[in-house]
Formats: sequence, structure tokens, C-alpha cells
Amino acid sequence: MSIPTLIFRTIRWSAWDGSEAGLEHVDVRPADGGISISGVVIAEEEGTRYGLSYRLRLDALWHTKDVVVRTTAGRVLHLESNGKGSWQEQGKDRPDLQGCIDIDIQATPLTNTLPIRRLGMKTGESTEIRLCYITVPDLTVFPSDQRYTAIDSSLLYRFESLESGFTAELPVDQDGFVLDYPGLFKRLA
Repeated sequence: MSIPTLIFRTIRWSAWDGSEAGLEHVDVRPADGGISISGVVIAEEEGTRYGLSYRLRLDALWHTKDVVVRTTAGRVLHLESNGKGSWQEQGKDRPDLQGCIDIDIQATPLTNTLPIRRLGMKTGESTEIRLCYITVPDLTVFPSDQRYTAIDSSLLYRFESLESGFTAELPVDQDGFVLDYPGLFKRLA
């Protein structure tokens, strides 16, 4: 996949069952020599309705540097990383997250794009990664092992959670952003 240096994108997804079950709006912009991503999600998880906003700051190679997630109920999560696998939560070291490079926010397909872009895999390649998994709406963070496989590096990736065995095939656009996440999210724009 050809990776353009500057990306300006506005993306929207709905929940697989329609926008009444969930909706997301995301802006992706170059900033300070890297990438700034801001998103808003309204959704439901196991009967609990919630709203949240998130802001990600990435370096030019798509390494996560700063994450802020806020729920409309008042919860706030702030993670910082050196981009090489060391993390702090709310300013305190999180040694259990050592080695995580990416994040995965449960409520959005946007965070699947981070390893897809960062790894730059060729068709047929597969990579296991450890990342910070963020549950919603409680904003709990823990390390998670996942595998990405480039079925067709310009069109389709397989995502696997190595803990749960969950697998999904994710079609992507020319910039590596998920189009549809079968059973969970549909791309609107």
C-alpha cells in the first residue's frame, strides 16, 4: 500500500444495525510533524448507552504518542507513550503495558487502521502485535495480543484477537481506513 505523507480525512461509520444503534464521526489531520485524530462516538454496549470523544496524537510513522478518551458521563482516560512501548496513564507509569505500540478503542474501527498503516505489510504477510486495549464505557486499559494479516495489502486485512479467538476480515480504502467491520460497523462516508 502506498502511504501518502499528508492525510486529511473525515470519516463516518454507523453501527452494523444502523445509526440508531451507534454512530461515529472522525477527523484525521496532519499536525506537528505527525497525525492528529479526533472522533466522537455515540453507541450502546451490553444495554448501556454512552457517548465518548477521543483524541489521538501519532508520530509520522503512525506510532501512538498521546491518547485522551472522555465519556459524556465524566470518565477521562489519558495515556502517553514514547512510541517505543513505554506508557503512562494519568501521568503514572504502566509497566504492564510495556511493549504495546498501538491502541485499540473497543468502540471504533478507526484504531484498526493504526497497525495497518504502521506495519505497512505486503500481501500474504502476517504480524502479531501487543497493544493497549481500551474498553468502553468504563475506559479500562489492558494489554492485548492481536494478529493482522494482509490478505490483499491494498484491499483486505484479517484481524484476530489471540486471547478470544475473534476473527474479522476488514476491507480498507486506499489509505488503510476500514470500510466495513462485518457485524459491527458500516462506513457511511
